Amino acid sequence: MSPIIEKYIEIVKKRNPGEVEFHQTVEEVLNSLVPYLDKHPEYIENGIIDRLIEPERQIIFRVPWVDDKGKVQVNRGFRVQFNSAIGPYKGGLRFHPSVYIGIIKFLGFEQIFKNSLTGLPIGGGKGGSDFDPKGKSEGEIMRFCQSFMTELYRHIGPDIDVPAGDIGVGGREIGYLFGQYKRIVGAYKNGVLTGKGIPYGGSLARTEATGYGATYFAQEVFKNFGEEIKGKTFAISGFGNVAWGTVSKITELGGKVVTISGPDGYIYDPDGIKGEKIDYMLVMRASRRDKVQDYADKFGVKFYPKEKPWGVKADVYMPCATQNEVGMAEAKKIVENKIKYYIEVSNMPTTNEALAYIQENGVIVAPSKAVNAGGVATSALEMTQNAMRYSWSFEEVDAKLKNIMINIHKNTKEAAEELGLGYNLVAGANIAGFKRIAEAMMAQGIV
Repeated sequence: MSPIIEKYIEIVKKRNPGEVEFHQTVEEVLNSLVPYLDKHPEYIENGIIDRLIEPERQIIFRVPWVDDKGKVQVNRGFRVQFNSAIGPYKGGLRFHPSVYIGIIKFLGFEQIFKNSLTGLPIGGGKGGSDFDPKGKSEGEIMRFCQSFMTELYRHIGPDIDVPAGDIGVGGREIGYLFGQYKRIVGAYKNGVLTGKGIPYGGSLARTEATGYGATYFAQEVFKNFGEEIKGKTFAISGFGNVAWGTVSKITELGGKVVTISGPDGYIYDPDGIKGEKIDYMLVMRASRRDKVQDYADKFGVKFYPKEKPWGVKADVYMPCATQNEVGMAEAKKIVENKIKYYIEVSNMPTTNEALAYIQENGVIVAPSKAVNAGGVATSALEMTQNAMRYSWSFEEVDAKLKNIMINIHKNTKEAAEELGLGYNLVAGANIAGFKRIAEAMMAQGIV
């Protein structure tokens, strides 16, 4: 670690004590920017890094609501508006008991670079709550969402901050949030949220976008080495929306996915997850049981309780679950299995130590901030459709998404090669994303 980067890491740790996920992502990004910053000292001299690591605004608020027994419950809500240099803040809302300000800042910081990579005019932000939708009734979820939006509404808008969904926030929650926003402001500003239902301004292909985009990016990686998806075997973690979209598109393109996982363990299906099995992933998600064992019970395949799928035989590994699911123990298995391609899909699924180990051992790594950018890119396309009072067909949105992912890969690859880093997509994604943000911040003065 260079002395200047070490200084910034210490600033982040001092200002944000205990927020280990945020510390981790800042360290990963800044270390990879060193070759670029060495050639562009003006960004250090003009305080670009100093401003980049400090959110423009951090909002924490109380969310009181009444459960079905008439008891008052109180959760904590968050919105971190991290950087608006290239557009209104854009990033999802996560409802999960693990949520605290450090998780939101980590996700918001990643979002800055991810959104920049799309080439679209969207800044970086993130939000959520420690509320757990699991086990709650429809009425309880609605009342919570209404209370959450009663505070959040004053901080968002189509040209200010546009939240979307994330873990624990799907179409149902977005609907309740938008209904309350409309009720409070007294206007139909449906560009204020993305991930909406089709009848009230949602975009076709948004549900599939993150998984489809990840697959399109992987396709570009394989093309770089004269290969293709067809005939390859994939091990995937998670079974939510992102994993479902990834499995769907890989299968469509001739690949075979043999694993999915949940908090309870993973399943191994040697015949591949296809047809009604893909459809059943939607049933599992809708049940909110959060158990991948249901798949094993229904289709008679092997279930491995409390284990992760990173020891199975496959050509490609794609973590699609949550942050830091791959540590050193898993990294060593990945290297031992002689995996050639490691495609990150979920946000920061790999610890910094594990990521370095995987790269040092010759595995081709595609980083999550580039790979999973298709979700937010399609959200930005939804914003465009809302502003136009128009809607595109599924095929039109999908074609735009694919083109965006091809360009992200191209720009990521070229950013690394221009600095003599070879095919280092991890560094390339950070550098390409940073370059656009830094230029905008320089142009706008000290703000």
